[in-house]
Amino acid sequence: MTELRQQILAQLRQMEREEQVRIIYACESGSRAWGFPSKDSDYDVRFIYVRPVEWYLSIFAKRDVIERPISELLDINGWDLKKALNLFRKSNPPLMEWLQSPIVYMEDYSAAEQIRALSPLTFSPKSCMYHYLHMAEGNYREYLQGEQVKIKKYFYVLRPVLACIWIEKYGTMPPIEFTALADELLPAGSELKEAVDSLLARKKAGDEMDLEPQIRPINAFLEEKLQYYKQAAKGMPASADGQDHQLDELFRSMLREVWG
Repeated sequence: MTELRQQILAQLRQMEREEQVRIIYACESGSRAWGFPSKDSDYDVRFIYVRPVEWYLSIFAKRDVIERPISELLDINGWDLKKALNLFRKSNPPLMEWLQSPIVYMEDYSAAEQIRALSPLTFSPKSCMYHYLHMAEGNYREYLQGEQVKIKKYFYVLRPVLACIWIEKYGTMPPIEFTALADELLPAGSELKEAVDSLLARKKAGDEMDLEPQIRPINAFLEEKLQYYKQAAKGMPASADGQDHQLDELFRSMLREVWG
């Protein structure tokens, strides 16, 4: 990983030079951050950046993402801080997952910590639950119906379903790591927990895990929860308003911190 990390950091620094930006936060997203990568998983690197002050003082709308072609090993792209903060005020789950990633490549400035501090004020249980519910429904419908299913896709339904359970139970952003969700929310010693633990052990061991028969306890659990959260999501509270001034000030303070 050390050699890979150096390669990722070199790519990020090169992007700073080419784009004339400063990357204020970069992390791993996707299955590696969630704790269930396949042996052939690529590295999903996500970052937040700022441009010089003059770039923002324009009457023209400009592109606010930076992307690079996906290689066999690396998938790297990022958002401008202004875009990130606008999504943050809408309680954007992917962004909030980035900020709690266990694999951080760059955090040279205070922006990420400031945004984390504001997270409880902008978190919307309703919008986040809908995000995870739609993710779970789509993957379940696509991969896990029928007698033979794409068995590794269980994790891409289990994780968002467990996130919905967490949001309903605790009213906070769920942990990004799958084991933290499963260990907290699935009954220890149950048939369901044992089936999930066995599946996770196989995935971490590098099993191909392609088409196999349904795992009945997991399918039954998922079907029950998907049906339940279709209704429960409607009654979840939205986020509090009134954080716009703080986000404006955070944006300005970061321009000062980065560019002087």
